[in-house]
Amino acid sequence: MKNTKNIIEIQNINKYFGEGENRVHILKNISLSIEKGDFVSIIGQSGSGKSTLMNIIGCLDKATSGKYYIDGEDISDFTADELSELRKRKFGFIFQRYHLLSSLNAQENVALPAIYAGVDHDNRIERAKKLLEKLELSNKLKNKPNQLSGGQQQRVSIARALMNGGEIILADEPTGALDSKSGIMVMKILNQLHEEGHTIILVTHDKGIASQANRIIEIKDGEIFNDTRQREIKKELQEDKKSINNLKKNKFQVAKDQFFESFNMSVSAIIAHKMRSLLTMLGIIIGIASIVCVVAIGNGSQQKVLENISSLGTNTMDIFNGEGMGSRFSNRIKSLSTTDVDILEKQSYVDSVTPNSTSSGTIVYQNKSFSGNLKGVGADYFDVRGVKITDGRAFSKDDEQNLSSVALIDENTQKSLFGENENPIGKVILFNKKPLKIIGTVELSNVIGLNSSELNVFAPYTMVMNKVSGEKYIGSITVKVKNDIDSQVAQKSITDLLKAKHGKKDFFIMNTDTLKKTIESTTGTRRY
Repeated sequence: MKNTKNIIEIQNINKYFGEGENRVHILKNISLSIEKGDFVSIIGQSGSGKSTLMNIIGCLDKATSGKYYIDGEDISDFTADELSELRKRKFGFIFQRYHLLSSLNAQENVALPAIYAGVDHDNRIERAKKLLEKLELSNKLKNKPNQLSGGQQQRVSIARALMNGGEIILADEPTGALDSKSGIMVMKILNQLHEEGHTIILVTHDKGIASQANRIIEIKDGEIFNDTRQREIKKELQEDKKSINNLKKNKFQVAKDQFFESFNMSVSAIIAHKMRSLLTMLGIIIGIASIVCVVAIGNGSQQKVLENISSLGTNTMDIFNGEGMGSRFSNRIKSLSTTDVDILEKQSYVDSVTPNSTSSGTIVYQNKSFSGNLKGVGADYFDVRGVKITDGRAFSKDDEQNLSSVALIDENTQKSLFGENENPIGKVILFNKKPLKIIGTVELSNVIGLNSSELNVFAPYTMVMNKVSGEKYIGSITVKVKNDIDSQVAQKSITDLLKAKHGKKDFFIMNTDTLKKTIESTTGTRRY
C-alpha cells in the first residue's frame, strides 16, 4: 500500500524517443514523491528533460518504463481514455503561451473544461464567473483573448486550470511570456493557490522563480541532480462540496450537452473568422467540384472510347500484315491474300469475313474533281463495321464474284460531288478514270478508323484489286466470330491456321474485345 500522503509517486521512470540508432534516452531512472499540498519547482536548462517529466506527471505522455502512482493507485498501464478521465478530475494546466481559443471570450474559455466534465451550462458559467472575479477579471468576462494583455490571458488560463477543481496545478514556464510586473502577479496567484491547499508543480529555468517553491528539484541530462526542501507544506486542499464532481449529469445528458456546445463553438469560430471560413468553404467547394468534373470527364471519355471500339463490332478482330503495330518493317511485308479470306470463311467459328484494301486517287463527277479514297471491302463489311446505309443498298456476294463496278459513297463525298439536292443513286463517277455506278450512301460519323472529313468510296474488293489497284495482297482482314464462341479461343485458332498456311507468323491480330476490356480496366483504375 502506497503512502496516501503522497499524491504523486513515480519509480524508476525512463523515457526514450526514436528507434534503433536514433533512439535517445530522455529520462533516466527518475524516482520522486510529491505530497499533497506541496509547492514543487522543477528546474533545468533547455533539453534537460524537465518538460518531458511534467508531461508524464500530467498524464499527457506515458513513460517507456517504470511505475507511476496517483493517490496510491498505479496508473502505469492506464489506457488513453482512462488517462483522459484522470486529467479531467485531478489536473489543471497552465501554459507559457496560454492556449486560449480565440473565438471564445474569457468566461467561455474558463468554462471549457467543465463541458468535458459534464457540467450543465448555468453551473459552469457561474463557476467561471466566480473564478475570474477571484482573479480580478470581473470586468473582462466578455473580452476575447486578443482584447486582453499577456498577464490577463495568463490569469484566464489559471482560472481555466481551476475550473474542474485543479487539485494538482501543472505550470509550464507560466511567466516566460510575461513582463516582470505580470510575472510577479502570476506567481502571487500561484502562492495563494498553494496556501489554499492546491498541489503546485512549477516547471521553469529561472532560479528566482523556482526559489518561491517549498521544494526545488533540479534536472540535468535526464536525471535528478539535486532535490532541496526549503519550507514545509502548509495545508492540504479541502474538498469543495460545490465542485464539478457533484454537478455531473447522466451520460446521455453529458453527450447531448457536449454535442450542442461543440456545435455552438464551431458556429462561433466560423462567425469570428468570416473570411477564413469563406476561403475554406470555397476551397472545399472547388475541390469537390474538381473531383466531380474529373470523374465526369473520365466517365465520358471512357464511354466515348468504348462506343468507338464498339463501332468496330462485337466479337471482331482485325488481321494485319507485319510483326506488330508500329513495327518499321510492317509496310514491307505483304502476306495476306484472297485465299486467306476464303479459308477463314469456311471455319465453323467464323460468322463473316471482310477484306480491306485501300487506294488513293482522284474522284471525278462531271466537272468536279476531288482527291479521295477507294475502299475495297467485302459484302459483309457494312454489317461487321456497323456502317449505316442511309440510302440505296450494299453490294452483294454476286457483285464480289462478278467484279461489278458498283460503289457506295459517304456523306462528305455526296455533298462534294452532288450538293444538297441531287440524288447520287444511279449516277456514275470516275475513280482514277475507272467508272463506278453509285448504288448507295453511308454515314461514317461514328465509325472508328475512317476519317469522315475525307472523301470515301466503297466498292467490292475483287473489282478494286483487279481493275483499279492491281494489288495481289490485301491490306487487312476483318473477322467476325460467332456470338457463342470466345474471341480469345477464336484468335488462337486463326493464328495457328494462318501461321500454318504462311509457314511463319508474318501477321498480327488486334482483338477488339480484348482492347475494350483493357480500356475498361485501365480507365476504371484511373477513375477510382
